[in-house]
Amino acid sequence: MYLIPAPTKLEEKEGSFLLTCETYLIVEPSCSWRVTGQAELFNAELKKILGYRAVLTRGRAKKEDVVIRLDPAAPAQSYILDIREDGITLSGGEQGLWHGMQTLRQILEQKGALLPCLHIEDRPDILNRGFYFDCTRGRIPKLEWLKELVDRMAYYKLNQLQLYIEHTYLFRGMTELWRDDTPLTAAEIMELDRYCLERGVELVPSLSSFGHLYKLLSTKEYAGLCELENAQEQPFSVRGRMTHHTINAADPESLTLIRGMIGEFMELFSSRQFNFCADETFDLGTGRAKKLVEEKGKDQVYTGFIRELAQFLVENGRRPMFWGDIIWEFPEKIREMPEETICLNWGYAWDQSEEPTRRMYEAGAVQYCCPGCCSWNELVPLNWNAYNNIKRMCTYAGKYGAIGVLNTDWGDYLHVSHPDFSAVGMIYGAAFSWNLNIPEYEEINRQISRIEYHDASEKLLETLAAIQGNTAFEWHSVCGFWEVKRGLKEFEKEYLQLFREELGLLEDVDAKNERLLQIERELYARIVSLDSDRRDRVMPYAVAVRGIRLFNEAGKAAAADAFGCTFPSMPDGWKLAKELETWLYHYKEVYRRISRESELRRIEALVCWYGDFLREG
Repeated sequence: MYLIPAPTKLEEKEGSFLLTCETYLIVEPSCSWRVTGQAELFNAELKKILGYRAVLTRGRAKKEDVVIRLDPAAPAQSYILDIREDGITLSGGEQGLWHGMQTLRQILEQKGALLPCLHIEDRPDILNRGFYFDCTRGRIPKLEWLKELVDRMAYYKLNQLQLYIEHTYLFRGMTELWRDDTPLTAAEIMELDRYCLERGVELVPSLSSFGHLYKLLSTKEYAGLCELENAQEQPFSVRGRMTHHTINAADPESLTLIRGMIGEFMELFSSRQFNFCADETFDLGTGRAKKLVEEKGKDQVYTGFIRELAQFLVENGRRPMFWGDIIWEFPEKIREMPEETICLNWGYAWDQSEEPTRRMYEAGAVQYCCPGCCSWNELVPLNWNAYNNIKRMCTYAGKYGAIGVLNTDWGDYLHVSHPDFSAVGMIYGAAFSWNLNIPEYEEINRQISRIEYHDASEKLLETLAAIQGNTAFEWHSVCGFWEVKRGLKEFEKEYLQLFREELGLLEDVDAKNERLLQIERELYARIVSLDSDRRDRVMPYAVAVRGIRLFNEAGKAAAADAFGCTFPSMPDGWKLAKELETWLYHYKEVYRRISRESELRRIEALVCWYGDFLREG
């Protein structure tokens, strides 16, 4: 039997307990009505697992009952689960009771109604365990999927969710910002907030406020507040929107605007925290704020602007958070921030150094460690990279006393990866932040295959692991070649240089494509080992693997066009174009399962462009 996250202490005992349709599920009067509501959610899951509910009520328990009991002396997130031959007792702190219900769910899913006797004592190593999802750079999920995400998070004992927003919320009166998109509304966010609360997840607002303001600073109304003049006249670029569009910190109107947006947005959330981001301010001091930066220094201008935003949040009863990538350069400046400020210390390399975490710790920062699912810029996430990155960052969090781990799922380069694929990385983060005794890669993958995918063979993630290393035409180069050939000049040199450096990936492209064909077959063959309610999770992977293979073939044509490269076999341009366009049809089907239209049109335009390019070759 597997449990994710692994409990702190588990003792197996002789005997079993039979949970029947006549078994009472008792919520003792010591518990709040919130716990009773969560017991109702647990009972609904019980029906899905066993085909029937227990008899739910509040009151005093008898010996043969399943009893939920609040222990006022227990730490808030701790619980003790006792399964005996004559009953089950779940006791703990209020949040811990909910976590204990998830453990019991996992036992029920694997053992059915006849539960093995055992004793579990459990509590998290890190109290704040979050997931961060990009709802801006290409993909805005449907509310139904966001609720499914929250359910999955709760199942693995995560307790914080943040959605990255730049322009994808329906700000009142700011019509230029969202007019060509499918933004989230206030009613949807408030509904999601309530849904999270019921399931022990804090929905923390996250809003870009300094860098990464492409849509805001490209509008006619607010372009004058952009650090770079005439930035709004630049054509759209997947790289350009992440590189430029820093707000002018020298203009008092910038603070007025951002405060107004934060003020409107924060009222939708029950959370008393707010992530105002402020990351990657690449252009600061290169345009309209150049004089101010020369006078005061870049560090002073940067910290002055974010200090004002942090103080605004504190004055409004919120605890500020911000990304720490800029303040790393001058960590002593963290002391100038309000003392309750949280620095979100991110790093996404598989061999991520602990140096930034150590430096911020020594500077006195209150920090989260923020790893990543390694899903961006990929059709299928790099799970091996994610495992190693998340393992390291959780370890650093424990070593340097970080108060939280926030595991990220970004959407760079059009968010092409299907968000359901990031469930694996999300579970790594949930498991490793709860229990710092981290299992080996192959072992946690077997467990995830069984628990998340209901895979009797326990080998689905082994098949997925084989995908990594078979990409020959990297997705950023797919996007870069498309932009260069369409006449976008700003990043032409960088795109072509990166593509040239990666030409070695194409040397064994035919062997890679053979492996991808075999992996695609294996994925379809594995469907039979999954429970029927999980089988729809396989087809999106198969579609993505086919996409990698087809773009590998397109990479040959791109390399021949850009650098005059030759290969033992070249694709039939017309045939490949039709295969790519057929792939696009199925990709859009998968995309629309969980996402609004958002920027699907850009992926569609990219694939159609490649179809035309291949026919002309």
